[in-house]
Amino acid sequence: MAGRRAAVLGAAGVVVAGGAGLATAGLGGGTGEPAAAHSSLPPATAPIERTTLVETQDVDGTLGYGATRAAVGAGGGTLTWLAGAGSVISRGRPVYRVDNKPVPLLYGRLPLYRTLSTGTEGDDVEQLEKNLRALGYTGFTVDESYGAATAAAVKHWQDALGVAETGRVEPGSAVIAPGRIRVAERKADVGDRVGGAVLTYTGTTRVVSVDLDVRYQRLARKGAGVEIELPSGDTTKGKITSVGKVAEEGGAEEPTTIEVTIAIGGQGELGSYDKAPVEVRLTANRHGGVLAVPVGALLARGEGGYAVQVVQDGRVRTVPVETGVFTEGRVEVSGAGLAEGMKVGIPK
Repeated sequence: MAGRRAAVLGAAGVVVAGGAGLATAGLGGGTGEPAAAHSSLPPATAPIERTTLVETQDVDGTLGYGATRAAVGAGGGTLTWLAGAGSVISRGRPVYRVDNKPVPLLYGRLPLYRTLSTGTEGDDVEQLEKNLRALGYTGFTVDESYGAATAAAVKHWQDALGVAETGRVEPGSAVIAPGRIRVAERKADVGDRVGGAVLTYTGTTRVVSVDLDVRYQRLARKGAGVEIELPSGDTTKGKITSVGKVAEEGGAEEPTTIEVTIAIGGQGELGSYDKAPVEVRLTANRHGGVLAVPVGALLARGEGGYAVQVVQDGRVRTVPVETGVFTEGRVEVSGAGLAEGMKVGIPK
């Protein structure tokens, strides 16, 4: 019988897949044939219910500030100052200093990979001009062209920074990030020559990161809501913002995983937690109007699959069933003649 594999045993935290799972879990049957119809009633019964089952899985996550990126110095010189771990830096503020000249933060997606000067055109020019405008400099049009007006604004900006007023913006003269940053770790010391990673940084909003076993990948959908249990035992809501597309192979006894990131709306509910372990409840498919019985009612069949004992008129008959969702101690079943309200045996 081509029974569907179970997904989750909900709050109990037991994963069940295939015929061997339930037999191993001691939920009845062993490897022998199920008993034929007889008059010896099971010690307990439960009704078959028509209900809605929701497929869930509890997984481990880490509450922190998300993935780190490196600020890499370029152009030589000596590092004379750098922000400390935990510092939050906004647009225009220095991230570090080289030869006592500030290297400020600008917002954007494109790295500062080339010299920007009069005559340069491209998206990186527009990105620079948006930053200049946000910092209060005017007199130019925000577009993809670096004209004389842009060069003049850059000179005013450079004068305020206390650096040479060249009207050009060189690689290494600014750090580019999508928004405000939080320094994670220093990678260099004052007095070092610049030429590699100076520090690492993250965003400033806490998120939950999950290395998700690929077996549960179908339960993680971008935009889906989740419930997060904090170390205090309190819970908060979150939303999946990204699901990795590249699987990371685990070790000999470790599962293959994908990275899942979860945004948290109520940042004020998180206290001072950083790099704290949390539990995430993923919720996926809702199976409405299905027949369900307690998991303990399932018997493992010798030839594979499961059966239940239907108790009617003082007699017991064994009915092979196909299983669906397992959650919170109940399991979706279908089989010949099964109907809502029938009683099934619960073997002890």
